[in-house]
Order: sequence, then structure tokens, then C-alpha cells
Amino acid sequence: MNFDLDNILSWQNLTNVIDIVLVWYLINKLITILKGTRAIQLLKGVFVIILIKMGAVLLDLSTIDWIINQIIRWGVVAVIIVFQPEIRRGLEHLGKTGFRNRANRRVKTSDYFIQEIDKAIQYMAKRKIGALISIELNDLLDEYAHTGIQIGGDLSNQLLINIFIPNTPLHDGAVIVQDFKITSAASYLPLSENPLISKELGTRHRAAIGLSEVTDAVTIIVSEETGGISIAHKNRLYRDMSREDFVGYLSDQLVFEEDDKTEKPNLIQEFLDNLKWGNSK
Repeated sequence: MNFDLDNILSWQNLTNVIDIVLVWYLINKLITILKGTRAIQLLKGVFVIILIKMGAVLLDLSTIDWIINQIIRWGVVAVIIVFQPEIRRGLEHLGKTGFRNRANRRVKTSDYFIQEIDKAIQYMAKRKIGALISIELNDLLDEYAHTGIQIGGDLSNQLLINIFIPNTPLHDGAVIVQDFKITSAASYLPLSENPLISKELGTRHRAAIGLSEVTDAVTIIVSEETGGISIAHKNRLYRDMSREDFVGYLSDQLVFEEDDKTEKPNLIQEFLDNLKWGNSK
């Protein structure tokens, strides 16, 4: 049997290129998912350990090499235990975004949507009614919506105000807005563990910042102490915004640029729905 050496080498080069591209994609995706979370610090630590391991091998430092091997061996178990929430969130992110194209989002949010939010926020700010509203952009907020009371209603300023009236069952927690509808109320958001956050900020602000660290959602906060209006977005907090700045920021951020108007199905969700349907018969 004759072998074409040139073809073999060409095929090996092609597979090497594919291998490098896939590794680059996976690393880039991992960094994107972990960015702004505790796990990104873990990733930096892993790189340090790899460098120490390489140095120990090159310099023939047997004791250091043995210690690093033990850290790697038992560190995997420790990482799974300590960073279980981040790992679960990352896998859910891949499962949801990998099988569903969200291109069917509205091209641009209506002025009515922003006006209704603005009316509610200004009303509550004047009366110092605390509020926390998270608006979904590209990163799904299903995980947080499921922690609250399901609403599923059209967004209106009257409904938002009624939810946050003090001493009512739904006033504590966050309202989750998805596809311009109120999905849930009294939802729990992840509290930020950033030690640099000002001590004068309360739980609402810490929850808003915490969500901004792990998603691209726009979260609106009304302080019940001062009535100040703030927005947490992309790991930043914009405090005590004027009405003009507030409306302008929403108008700039609540824009979805789409070309493809056809939404591809979520294959995993369809499979799970079929299983539920089959079991219910």
C-alpha cells in the first residue's frame, strides 16, 4: 500500500490548525463566562501553578514538582466543591446559548417601554419606595426569575409601583423583565462580594452589582433611604442619576441589533418538553 507523504503532512497540518482554533475558542469562551466572577481568580491561580510546574520540571526540582502534583490532584475536587455555582451557571449558559439563537429579539425597544419604567421609577423615587428591577439583554436571567413569584404580565408603571409598595408580599427582592414583560417578582439576585463597594450601599445595590458581575442585564435601583436612582450594568454602578441621564442610558442600552428574524429552536428544551409530555400521558 502506497502512502502519499505530502497528503499525510497536509492533513496533519490541517488537524493541528483545527486543534489550535478549538482550544483558543474554548479558552476564550471560558474567560467570557467566568469574567467578573470569583472563578476568574481561580483561573489566574491555575496559570501560576502551571508556570511553577513547568519551572520545576525544567530545573529538576523534585520536591516542588511533587507538591504541585498533589495540589493538582486534590485541587480538582476542591474546585468542584467551592465553585459549584459558577460551574453550574457556566454549563447552563453553554446549554442555553449553544442551542438557541435569540435573533428574534425586537430590533429596538419601544418608547412606551422606557416611558412606563421611567414613570414608575420617578414615582417611587419621590416617595422613597425601594425598588430593584433587572432587565434582560443577551444573557438569560431564567435562573434568577425562577427564584421569585412568577408574574408573566405586560410591563406597566402601575404594576411596577404596586409590586414595590412597602409591606406587600412582593416588595422584597427583584423584578425580572424579559422580552419587555415582567417575568417574576421577589426574585433573588447574587450579592456582590467585592470588598471595594462602599459600606453605605445596602442589599439592593449589592444585589444589583452582583448581577452585573455575572450577566449583561441592566438593573435599576431606587434607594428607600435617599430616593436616589442608580443603574448597575457591566460591573459598574451609576449612582444618583438625573432623570435625563436615566432615560438616556436606557435608550442607549435597550437596543437589540438583529439581522436574522428567524428564531432557531432550543433543541435541548424541545427534548425535555417531549419527555414531560410523554410522561404526562
